[in-house]
Amino acid sequence: MKNILKIEAFSGASGDMFLGALAGLADAYEELFDLPSILNLKNETEVLITDVKKNGISCKHVKIIDLVNEHHHRHLSHIIEIIKKSSLTENAKKIAIDIFNIIGKAEAEVHNIPIEKIHFHEVGAIDSIMDICGTAYLLDKLNITESYICSLTTGKGFVNTAHGLLPVPCPATKLIIEGFSYDFGNEEGEKLTPTGAAIINYLQPKRNCSDLIDIKTSYGAGEKNFNAPNVLRVSLCKKENISNELIVVEANIDDGNNEHLGVEFQNRLFEFGAIEFYYSQILMKKGRPGILLTVICKQENFNSITDFVLNFSTTIGLKYFTVNRIELKREIVNVETEYGIFRVKISYTPNGEKKIKPESEDVLNYAIKNNLNPKTLSQKILGAYEKGN
Repeated sequence: MKNILKIEAFSGASGDMFLGALAGLADAYEELFDLPSILNLKNETEVLITDVKKNGISCKHVKIIDLVNEHHHRHLSHIIEIIKKSSLTENAKKIAIDIFNIIGKAEAEVHNIPIEKIHFHEVGAIDSIMDICGTAYLLDKLNITESYICSLTTGKGFVNTAHGLLPVPCPATKLIIEGFSYDFGNEEGEKLTPTGAAIINYLQPKRNCSDLIDIKTSYGAGEKNFNAPNVLRVSLCKKENISNELIVVEANIDDGNNEHLGVEFQNRLFEFGAIEFYYSQILMKKGRPGILLTVICKQENFNSITDFVLNFSTTIGLKYFTVNRIELKREIVNVETEYGIFRVKISYTPNGEKKIKPESEDVLNYAIKNNLNPKTLSQKILGAYEKGN
């Protein structure tokens, strides 16, 4: 089962906001009290959870209390050592380390020094370690397999940091969210922290939330107060239709032997991972008739497909672009008939209707071997399905 997370960071995001919001989704507020022991930090910190209202929205704020009250400037290696020695699951440890590495790489680039020499200031403090490790614990518990983000606000103006006055978003945050669409909002102040940005970067959420259906929603409060409610809203979602991002590869061919594009070439395309392909007649430069080869494949098969087309066709270049494909929810069932058992594909439309179709490969193979009309055989299979259902 896919566990889909939707993020609405309309008032930014921070470590404590993620911690509170995800704990609500996982019904795990009580488990947060065990975090200091899990991280072997029970003598340094404790967790305080309070009920708050932000512009009338009831939610919880998770605050990490520093019992030592010292300003730790930890190296990344020290933080990773804390994580590795903890009793988090291996997956949660990996998530936490990945998030800290995202921050470390950004800080190293901003200050132009090797990552191993970076001193973490705010994110090296005990509260940030707890926020990130707690978030990793909850993401692991929720088993998030896919994520989406509908809004991302950074704030604007300037903020005081250990490095002095910096613009919002601060340089490290700006690097971390490169490639993400965001807005500054209309209020002064830092709404998106490096920790919040790094968690979002780790999740690599997609942007289109239009086909998501919310199952459960939770809010996590931030410490500051703005005119807009300072909360992070997250939801567990499902999708009625399955949306896949695919790659379309195109090649124009006007100087080859069409015999070389026959069945053997087509079979090899399928072997290399083509989902579908087709030929189109086109008119190319200088009035030459040509063929447009279009191949649709998944990201993981892109290199093998393009290598094959470039190696075994006469084209000297390719075009490619990503597309989204929506699929109906479907299942394969076995149907017993007078001719034997055949596979039948059942697809479910958004209004609840069924589309029922015998698997063409099964039908054709049996029809050819037994000298039957494929259309007649398909009708008999459908009749057997209807009779049994």
